[in-house]
Amino acid sequence: MQELVIPKHVAIIIDGNGRWAKEKGKSRLEGHDAGNENIKKISKYALEKGVKYLSIYAFSTENFKRNKDEVNHLMDLFILTFHKEKDFFIKNNIKVVFSGRDEPLPKRVIKARDKLTELTKDNTGGTLNMCLNYGGRAEIVDATKKIIESGLKPEEVTEEVFSKYLYQDLPDIDLMIRTSGELRLSNFLLWQNSYAEFYFPEAYFPDFSTEDFDKAIIEYNKRDRRFGNAK
Repeated sequence: MQELVIPKHVAIIIDGNGRWAKEKGKSRLEGHDAGNENIKKISKYALEKGVKYLSIYAFSTENFKRNKDEVNHLMDLFILTFHKEKDFFIKNNIKVVFSGRDEPLPKRVIKARDKLTELTKDNTGGTLNMCLNYGGRAEIVDATKKIIESGLKPEEVTEEVFSKYLYQDLPDIDLMIRTSGELRLSNFLLWQNSYAEFYFPEAYFPDFSTEDFDKAIIEYNKRDRRFGNAK
């Protein structure tokens, strides 16, 4: 059997935590806790499998519109995770970077985020890009502002140059997975997803297993990636 091609950059939209919790008679907060635990398992598995970059949609700019108690719980969960799991990321040689705006993140979240980034900056076993307070349109606007501030002339701005002004200078996404069966991007990595293959499993994210991830890789290998070229 032909060896599977492992996508270099995989992105995952974490979806279904709340519905997973509701179906099990749990609170939405418990659903987020379960999803957070699964991030660690899936991240480790994907990077060990040969994925070089894994981008996770952890919290969008729009998510601040949610119930205040839910938002506060998520902020506390991020801080706890960044502190608690630092040894996990170091042990597994995972470099953690973040994409998103600072405002209106609480200062304590930014402090914990930046500390984890610093602690893992020299790790070489793969990169986990946590998209926190992230929006695809916001990223494009922020990149445009940085280009204007840099003084670049219009003729100097190419797609390659523009990419370097995004939150992180990472390769384009090869495979984009959204759990729970929803069929939309929700403002996630709009620039980087231009030629990604999309995969929409029915499983809610807390139930999205390593076997489900393998199925996504198998499906990716069935796709004919032409990048706009006719065959």
